[in-house]
This record gives sequence, structure tokens and C-alpha cells, in this order.
Amino acid sequence: MLTRVDPHTDLETGSDTRPPAIVIGAGFGGLAAAMRLGAKGYRVTVIDRLDMVGGRASSITKAGHRFDLGPTIVTVPQVFRELWQATGRRFDDYVDLTALDPFYEIRWPDGSHFTASGSTEAMRAEVERLSPGDLKGYDRFLKDSERRYAFGFEDLGRRSMHKLWDLIKVLPTFGMLRADRSVLSHAKRRVRDKRLQMALSFHPLFIGGDPMHVTSMYILVSYLEKQFGVHYAQGGAGAIALAMARVIQEQGGRLMLDTEVSEITTDGDRVSGVRLADGDTLRAGLVVSNADAGHTYLKTLKCKKKRWTDRRLKSRTRWSMGLFVWYFGTKGTSDMWPGAGHHTILNGPRYEGLLNDIFIKGKLADDMSLYVHRPSVTDPSVAPDGDDTFYALSPVPHLGHKDPVNWAQEAESYRQKVQAVLEEQLLPGLGDHLTAQHILTPADFETRYLSPFGSAFSIEPRILQSAWFRPHNISEEIEGLYLVGAGTHPGAGLPGVIASAEVLGSLVPEAVAR
Repeated sequence: MLTRVDPHTDLETGSDTRPPAIVIGAGFGGLAAAMRLGAKGYRVTVIDRLDMVGGRASSITKAGHRFDLGPTIVTVPQVFRELWQATGRRFDDYVDLTALDPFYEIRWPDGSHFTASGSTEAMRAEVERLSPGDLKGYDRFLKDSERRYAFGFEDLGRRSMHKLWDLIKVLPTFGMLRADRSVLSHAKRRVRDKRLQMALSFHPLFIGGDPMHVTSMYILVSYLEKQFGVHYAQGGAGAIALAMARVIQEQGGRLMLDTEVSEITTDGDRVSGVRLADGDTLRAGLVVSNADAGHTYLKTLKCKKKRWTDRRLKSRTRWSMGLFVWYFGTKGTSDMWPGAGHHTILNGPRYEGLLNDIFIKGKLADDMSLYVHRPSVTDPSVAPDGDDTFYALSPVPHLGHKDPVNWAQEAESYRQKVQAVLEEQLLPGLGDHLTAQHILTPADFETRYLSPFGSAFSIEPRILQSAWFRPHNISEEIEGLYLVGAGTHPGAGLPGVIASAEVLGSLVPEAVAR
């Protein structure tokens, strides 16, 4: 049970002599940052405008169906285990992970399919079944992926990149690994079958990136999945967030939910605390923002900015795509649709053309590709007995394009198109079994999560928006301000967000009691 704190609590009083630190946002990045700071001896207060922890990993329940709103999988469990270890605890004492096998199935309109798993031989067999001539190219792709994982995640992704010299030193390696190529162009160099090109290149969509333009460093995900597996947390990703909040409270930290930060306050060139939406202020010499990096610099840090100016963020920054997500429950279907596993990817008739519509043209296309999540096959707690809980996710343009989508008008008609695709390709007769429903659009991401332009994953991870070019974990704008989360280094996705707090931990000094 989480203990909530009155927003008017004075952080400067009481017998606790640890120096105070404030974390804005109780998403995974903020919670991980709070755990790291608590382990370093800070008295941490986490503030979030939602009524529960988890941020994008929060949930809602309707008619007995729990709809987990955000991440559905855990791909690098050791980043969580290392986080817990830093606090003197064991992750597996708090969270129950279930390994998924297979990871997911990809389907194409021609009836062909590809089943992804952790077995190298099984994956090679899938490649050979679809396109025997591409087997050697697939083997080369796996080796490429492993090299990029070692450099891109275990090296760059787990240390600060806030100094230009850090970038200059690694430029030769970037060149050797051809980071200038896109994920899709790299896949095309290894395999000829267009279905395999898609299967090896779509992963950047999980972190908001366009496979046609995101740096090929992100092919590391293929190795990451194979090496560490794909897992589901029983109780959903929100169960991990609750476990993180429990650790924070065990460390003597505090949670202030239903409380919005309107401003990061400063005293000269140093951070001084935060001002809440009701006008009250809380003082601390160390503030960590897990709010979207764009929102942090556009809205809450009101002093003059040197690098992350309003002009740069509004007109020179490329943002990730938006998401349309339809959450729905079904009645009496637990024995139906045996072909629909935990994760299924349904491809539309176009791949590159659809990506171009989403990321470049900002056009809501009539066709779509869907990521379908059916957690009830793994976690009975998400639905009443005999029923199912699903979500269907469609990448769509963010709201920053010319003539953005009016989701107040389009949401229901688009939902009907999603339902038609599901009934035709995966869930026949779906309409006869629907019960509870919920929809999130880019407009909801903008209002619920304060995401600029309703982008689902903050700043797009293109090469000139990654590493040193991305918002740093230690702010260059004001002393004492740090940033974590999807919009900062190393980037979006659970491993990246948790790693951003690890980087924070390397930058913040040990606390000294007053």
C-alpha cells in the first residue's frame, strides 16, 4: 500500500537530516532515479500529476478488465536487477517475471508469417522457410546486431554523453559501424526478402523512431531480444512501478500524487526547488525531471535557455510518432482465437509508404499495421474468468505536422477501421464479444502525459538527436537540474529509461547529511 504525502509538507523540517531531492514524474525514469538517489543518501520526494505511479505504465480498470496503458514487455531484466541491487535489494523478491516463448508473431497480408523467439536455430529455420537465399545474410545481421549492442547499449548507453569530447572520441566507431545508415537500409543490405527486411527493421517503432531514418545502431535490439529474452511482468508493467514505489518508501522517500509541478524554480544559476500548480513551493538543491524533456524545457524551466530554446524544440526538433491505442475486453473468448498469442504484429499492404505517411507527410492513412497485445493468455488477473483483455496499437502521426489529425472527430471512425482489420486478420467475430473499451490518441498523450505534439516517445532517436545531441542527463541550462526518461540520453524503451537513471547515479555525488 502506497503512502501519499500532503502537498503542503515542508521538506526542510523534521529530524531527517539527509539533503532533500525532488523528482518530477513517477514514470519508470523518475522512480528509478528516486531509488538511485535514495541509495546515495538523499531524502527524496517524487511528485506526479496522475493519481498513481507508473506514468505511461499506469493502468485503468473497466468492468473487471485491467488495461495496462503503456509498456507490455521487459527485454533486459538485468537493468532492473542492477537497479534493485544498488539499493541493497533483490528485484525478484518484488516482481514476478514470466519469459515469453515465442516472443511475437509477425503476419503479412499474403498469409505468410514469421515467429520470433530466443532460439537461434528456430529463428534461422524461420528465415530459411521464408527465403532460403537470405540465411547467410541473416547470420551476418545477427553479428552486426551484437557489435552494435556492445557499443551502443553497454558502452554509450550506460554512461553520460554530456561532454562534446565524449562524442568526438567515439566518432571513428560510429563511422566503422556505419551509424549513418538507417535501420531499414542496413536490413536491405543483408536480406532481399521484403518481409524479412520488415521483420529485421521495425524495432525502432517500439521507441518512436522511423526505421527509414533512425540510425542503424538500433539494430542492436535484435541481439538484445535474442540474448536476454522477452518477459512479461505478472500484474503488468504497473506492478513493476508499484514495486519501485515500495522501495522508495522503504528508503524513507515520499510520493506526492495528484500534484502538478508548474515550474522548476531557480536562484541565480542554480535550481532552488519547484512551484506546484496551487502556488506552493518546495525547496531542494537537486531536482530531477522525468517529465518529457521537451515539456521540461518548454514549460517548467522558465529561465532563459542557452541550448534547449523554445525555437529549437518547436521548429528544429523531430518528434516521435503518435499512437492510437484501442483497449478492449471480450466476453467468453478465452478458448477462442488460438492463433492470437500474447503479441501479434499485423502488417498492412505497405511498409515504407506507411512509414512515410506517419513520419514525413503527417497523414492518417486508410491502411494500417497493428501491434496486438493479449496479456490474458499469460496473466489471468487482467480479465474476468473466461474473458480476455486486449489492446491494438497503431502508429499514427504526431500533432506537430501541418493540418494535424482532429482526433475528437476521427477517433471512433478510426477505431472501427482497426476493428475491421482485427476481425479480418486475427479475431473473427470480435464485434459480437466486445465489452469494456478505452481509447488513447495523440491528443490524450498531450493532455495526460504532457507530451509535446502528442508524441508517444518524445524526441525521435535519429543520429543527430542521439547521444551528445540529445538532452543530457545533467542539464547545461541550470546547475542542480538533471533529466531522465525517454527524451534524454540514452533514449526511449524500458532499458533506455532505466539506464538514464543509472547515468544520473554516476553524475550525482553522494549525499552529505546536514
